[in-house]
Amino acid sequence: MTVLVFTLIVLVGAFLAGFLGSLTGLGGGVIIIPLLTLGLGVDIHYAIGASIISVIATSTGSAAAYVKEGLTNMRIGMFLEIATTVGAILGAVIAVYLNAAYVAVIFGCILIFSSLMTLRKKVDHTNIDYSSKGAKFFKLNGSYPNQGVDTPYAVKNVAGGFFMMLFAGTLSGLLGIGSGALKVIAMDNIMRLPFKVSTTTSNFMMGVTAAASAVVYLHRGQIDPGIAMPVCIGVLLGATVGAKVLVKAKTDKLKIVFAVVVTILAIQMIYKGLTGGF
Repeated sequence: MTVLVFTLIVLVGAFLAGFLGSLTGLGGGVIIIPLLTLGLGVDIHYAIGASIISVIATSTGSAAAYVKEGLTNMRIGMFLEIATTVGAILGAVIAVYLNAAYVAVIFGCILIFSSLMTLRKKVDHTNIDYSSKGAKFFKLNGSYPNQGVDTPYAVKNVAGGFFMMLFAGTLSGLLGIGSGALKVIAMDNIMRLPFKVSTTTSNFMMGVTAAASAVVYLHRGQIDPGIAMPVCIGVLLGATVGAKVLVKAKTDKLKIVFAVVVTILAIQMIYKGLTGGF
């Protein structure tokens, strides 16, 4: 396979990954890494390095729009980034010493979990009756525009969310994905934030988390510009188009199909990892 053909395949695959990822909320990394490893035979550590760069690009682009709309809670994002950044660096360091087969198995398990989380019924939390002491101390409570009305919300269990973010950051650095499902669990299920706030704040945080782990991968020489460039461009373009389509599209059936595809890819990753295919 020539360099040109390889680049075009990666570019088109990354575009589709970014497009579908933005429609379903899973992100492009869940498709990019299996595409590079299973389809093109790229070493999983280099695939993860390329995915991390794409996470930085897509997060930076979309986060600005969400902040402008007033959906992102900047104080919560900056506070929880302490945990995710420490976790991301820890995960990236661990990845250096882990066998590629083990990384593939862990990646497959997280993919299955993420696809199941995509199908979960979303519950919006807007209860302002109780706020934790930590939320009051750090001034994390806020409000967001909801159907033209500024709706206040209260934050619960700050410590639980912080430690969940540490775990999410570790997996982000280890696997090269945004770990959005885990971050949304931390803010949506544990801290009880409204769903729009948790998803947009999670997106805002992903770029910083990925940048922290990218330093380790770059130092190890596991970010190849020939792979990272088409991945980054393709995912960014796909996510941009997907975001525009998302406004009008009905994604319920698409999420089911995408979850099935991701689960199949996850099983293949786990199988190859267990049988020594990496």
